[in-house]
Amino acid sequence: MSKIDNDPGAVLGAFAAAIGSGDVKVVDLTHTLDPDFPVIVLPPEFGQCARFRMEEISAYDHRGPAWKWRNFTCGEHTGTHFDAPAHWISGRDLPNNSVDEISPSRFFGPIQVIDCSEGAAEDEDFELTPALIEAWEDEHGEILPSSWVLMRTDWSKRNGAAYLNMLEDGPHSPGPTPEAVQFLVDKRNIRGFGTETVGPDAGQGAHYSPPYPAHYYLHGAGRLGLQCLTNLDRLPPRGAFLIAPPLKIKNGTGSPLRVLALVAQVAAPHYAE
Repeated sequence: MSKIDNDPGAVLGAFAAAIGSGDVKVVDLTHTLDPDFPVIVLPPEFGQCARFRMEEISAYDHRGPAWKWRNFTCGEHTGTHFDAPAHWISGRDLPNNSVDEISPSRFFGPIQVIDCSEGAAEDEDFELTPALIEAWEDEHGEILPSSWVLMRTDWSKRNGAAYLNMLEDGPHSPGPTPEAVQFLVDKRNIRGFGTETVGPDAGQGAHYSPPYPAHYYLHGAGRLGLQCLTNLDRLPPRGAFLIAPPLKIKNGTGSPLRVLALVAQVAAPHYAE
């Protein structure tokens, strides 16, 4: 048995050395927070999520000669952000359901990336189904328990109005079917689900039963969500590792955050069924 096998400290040391040497690549999956980044738009009778705003306090001037700093405001679900179970009615009565109560260990985990980019390019209402998930597993192996499953659509490459894609009948963007979310939660015991779109559900997700099934089933089962991700095209189908700790907001339903993926610069192992 090697020294690393016997010494957890050596494991961490080897890991740090691998990052420093470039053997493990860090991929940023986060959009820059700025006032122009789109936020979800709800029907006018509902409250709305605030965009990111910044106000200068001082900049090495008479307001503060040796320092620069700013105030910022935004919604809990602005930009690349995290969803806690408390965000949805199905998760409101669960224990430890807010951002500050979730165990920090749950913000980390292996990544499984399901590539739906071709389908999303052809159909803006593309659906991730259980059949597509099983087809992915036939090629890459069964989804590992406690994984983060990320739905790659390349939607993050869209800009401005094309990102929200608001039409006369509301937004149109890809997302999972109710059955797909139930499959991931009940059959694969995932840790969380992430998307490149402004929410985890399809733009027309209000028309499913139940409405917004990703929110409903994920948070009802105490699972986590990530939205507005980018650079998923830089990740392998499996073998990467996610780091996604949100701000520790008291009773928080979500939080903007920096999402990072660790990718080894070697071929990922094949997982037999």
